[in-house]
Amino acid sequence: MTDNLENLSTRLHKHLGKIYGSSDESKINIIAEHILELVNTYTKRSDKSQERWTEQSIMMITYGDTISHDGAPPLETLSWCLNKYFNESITIVHILPFFPSSSDDGFSVINYYEVDQSLGDWSHITKISQTFQVMSDVVINHGSSKSKWFNNFKNGEGKGCDYFLSFTNHFDTKKVIRPRTSPLLQKIHTHTGEKYVWCTFSHDQIDYDFTNQEVLIEFIKIILFYLENGVTILRFDAIAFLWKNIHTNCINQPETHEIVRLFRSIMEYVSEKSILVTETNTPARENVSYFGNANEAQWIYNFSLPPILIYTILSGDSSHLEKLTMSMPPSQLGTAYLNFIASHDGIGLRPAEDFLSDKDISSLLNLMKDSNGQVSYRTNNQGQESPYEINISLLDAMSKTFSNEDKLVIERFICIHTIMMSLEGVPAFYFHSLIGTKNDTEKFKESQINRSLNRYKYDKNELSVLLENQNTDNFKIHDSLSKLIMLRKAQKAFHPNAVQFTLHLGKNLYGVWRQSLDKKQSIFCITNITPITRDFSLLDINLIGFDEWYDLISGDTIKDLSSSIKLQPYQTMWITNS
Repeated sequence: MTDNLENLSTRLHKHLGKIYGSSDESKINIIAEHILELVNTYTKRSDKSQERWTEQSIMMITYGDTISHDGAPPLETLSWCLNKYFNESITIVHILPFFPSSSDDGFSVINYYEVDQSLGDWSHITKISQTFQVMSDVVINHGSSKSKWFNNFKNGEGKGCDYFLSFTNHFDTKKVIRPRTSPLLQKIHTHTGEKYVWCTFSHDQIDYDFTNQEVLIEFIKIILFYLENGVTILRFDAIAFLWKNIHTNCINQPETHEIVRLFRSIMEYVSEKSILVTETNTPARENVSYFGNANEAQWIYNFSLPPILIYTILSGDSSHLEKLTMSMPPSQLGTAYLNFIASHDGIGLRPAEDFLSDKDISSLLNLMKDSNGQVSYRTNNQGQESPYEINISLLDAMSKTFSNEDKLVIERFICIHTIMMSLEGVPAFYFHSLIGTKNDTEKFKESQINRSLNRYKYDKNELSVLLENQNTDNFKIHDSLSKLIMLRKAQKAFHPNAVQFTLHLGKNLYGVWRQSLDKKQSIFCITNITPITRDFSLLDINLIGFDEWYDLISGDTIKDLSSSIKLQPYQTMWITNS
């Protein structure tokens, strides 16, 4: 064994001892040796010449079938779209679950090793990976009730027969935190009689039992398989719910964190380009804990950002956003925040709990309903329904403010993305935000699924017309955002780990100062978050007198460092010295 492999072996024993208990050393040795055998079958990739991420790293989030055309595999059409319209702006593509699935738009996986035939095959994924970094979901908490594994579980034989979490009796689960209102325990018939299976999300999504080391081994196989097939970034879906210690809240358990550390150790050993992302839609402190000591997730989603940023831009009050960015610990080198505003899911509300009052959240919900949005609920620990997420397209969310301003929709839409791009971390854009898609009301009426509102599917020709006709709002949005992204990608001070300091400019303005890692470039990002022209004094940001300063976005040079500038409604300035 090489020194590196010996180091991995030591790490594995440490991780496994904390997960399964260190008292049975022989058991730990067996599991560790099995994992090492798997790792040794993987073709190790080394690429020390390139940083894992830079200021050029920009992500798109999309379903594999968002675009279709004349019977062609949707993944092939997606590849065409990426290369035609996003080749210069986007470097990373998160293709949402592209595996055979029985529900939840891919998140109820039937087979982890296959690409859904209706989308294409693995060759389409590897082709996209030749131009873009590909992020794939590892739907690790649960699997489909229609899967062969679960059928084997019911029959008591074959692979998967002991993969799922089950109990012989029903018991009190009030302490359990979960994002749904459906009953947590589902009664099913098995070869040995009635059992209760654990269903965090739906009765079609049965939770795995990670106390069984064979489940852990299986997912290590899946991780290595994805890495072998062109995926470099793995998103561990709903991982906060992974380990259940009965009679606790069953979220963010110590064993879950240790499993993340184990996966990180394996991924870093086999691929120096791989990135581990945890999807933990929880309050900010819980979410940040998945950085660990820079030894767990390399990226964590900034889940607090969407509701806080949306509330900020609609209220014209920056105080909550200031509180958020001031409270975020800087990410250590080797880790980064993944910033986003919209995604395939809704706007999560639990991450806003530390920043918005119940009254603020209620006001936001009412406004979103007035803008044709929907609200999804969860059952809280008191057995009551609590709002869990808002379902609405981001463009519709920007349709009017708390003061009923409804004219500057596109300006607000561009503004909210410009703020997101200003912040520490890697920016991630939902496909529909990049082109300004509105609510899919027809699909919602048909499905009665709230999340359908923000999952419109385009025909290739329809999309081409919208993005090539300069008179459409879609063209204007795509063109504006593309130019801003390209501008951002050229700035060292927008590296995901560049210094960030929150400025205090009054409630109607929001600003951060960014400084490049080499300290050569500074960018002062100043935004008017209101529909009214505002005065901004340059004296408030103390520009260094011997530097030459200009606005990256407008190109205007700043000659008088003591002057006052008029910021137009929703205007952002990126004031830089180089």
